[in-house]
Amino acid sequence: MPLESVPFSELLRQPAETAERLSRARAVRLRRRDAADLVLMSADRAAAEGEVVDLTARLLASVVRRNPTLVREALPTVLPWVRFLPPEDREQMANEFVSTAEAAAAVGNTAAVSQLLTEWRHTAEIHADPDLHRVLAAPSSDDFGAVPRPTTE
Repeated sequence: MPLESVPFSELLRQPAETAERLSRARAVRLRRRDAADLVLMSADRAAAEGEVVDLTARLLASVVRRNPTLVREALPTVLPWVRFLPPEDREQMANEFVSTAEAAAAVGNTAAVSQLLTEWRHTAEIHADPDLHRVLAAPSSDDFGAVPRPTTE
């Protein structure tokens, strides 16, 4: 089922009609101008998807415990950017992925898995660019000073 997208204001103006869209779509993306978009989904579907994520993470962890090389071999097929990582990083990424996915499923929050994948993808991007890798891997002898505190808005 496709994900429908509507302005957030539609939910405010026509709540019943907007909710009715869930009969045709897995979820409804509520676009907002000044904030992150929201997703409207039935509680039953959210629970079912959570159950699938939990089962998948536990199943993956079990498979890895029995055959650790299986996940390492599958990762480049599922995440092609993994090919840019050196072999020792690929192994570390696979181990971190499995343990993080298992822990995230246990607490019912997959944000840590998403963060881990983002971090490793950026690491792969650095390895994919020889010039960038050379610059970032070079030793630095300078202290670049204090980092200014970020401004909050």
